[in-house]
Amino acid sequence: MIISNFNKKLLLIALSALILSSCTKTSPSFTKDSYPRVDGSTATIPLSENLATNLLFMSPEEAKNFIKHNTTHNAYENLIDGKVDIIFVTEPSAEEMSMAEARGIEFEVVPIVKEAFVFLVNKDNPVTNISAEDIRAIYQGRINNWKDLGGPDKEIIAYQRPENSGSQTIMQSQVMKGLQMADAPSELRPMAMGGLVDVIASYDNSDRAIGYSVYYYANSMYSKNTIKFINVDGVEPSNENISSGKYPFTSAYYAVIKKSEPENSNARKLLSFILSEEGQALAEKSGYVPIGR
Repeated sequence: MIISNFNKKLLLIALSALILSSCTKTSPSFTKDSYPRVDGSTATIPLSENLATNLLFMSPEEAKNFIKHNTTHNAYENLIDGKVDIIFVTEPSAEEMSMAEARGIEFEVVPIVKEAFVFLVNKDNPVTNISAEDIRAIYQGRINNWKDLGGPDKEIIAYQRPENSGSQTIMQSQVMKGLQMADAPSELRPMAMGGLVDVIASYDNSDRAIGYSVYYYANSMYSKNTIKFINVDGVEPSNENISSGKYPFTSAYYAVIKKSEPENSNARKLLSFILSEEGQALAEKSGYVPIGR
């Protein structure tokens, strides 16, 4: 399992909080007016909507209208600007940490569900497995032909995401580990998560493309029957392998609040509920992998 010291520390924090919060099954009492202002990444929209559905006794349709996520980087900006109270996102990028520091703000970053970072190819691509080292070589420009990986004698077209997107931050921190990625033209950097999945699914030379996403989004929210996940170091990205940590690029989604957030605030009450036994069961029902497994 590949996990940074940052993530190890946060997982310990979350597990400790989960043990404490599981002692009670009492849901916090909120109204629409008292409910924390929530923002987050695209892939955590179902979690936010299901929390609102259960804690505010809303219909799914009401929750969709009530919950608004503005994508990862915008959510961090909104938290820094005081426009929201809590965000559900991937880990902060170096730029987002610097933005907060410049404003005298310290983040409290707590993992709430497990996640994995996955690599996508079109189903017409015969390659089924790739090593972590070869992935790094592709995105450094050192491997540029599929024949070097057991595939066809064709150029590898490696898609990336824009800087400060959640998936690009994970790619840089967990996969590349400080190694410089090769520059990619704008047409190879889709702005939306769905845009990257679409180009892999329908690319004219489909057996040439590779891209990346987070597992929950590509598997549950925006799945396409013309893409497949590549095994990494012989391990399939699956709920079981993510839960056990067997899959190499296992990470988490985080709840992020300001450290200055008052101890008994509604944002902290919501966070405590998510980490409770009841909250984790709700997350699992929403399709996520619970943090406490």
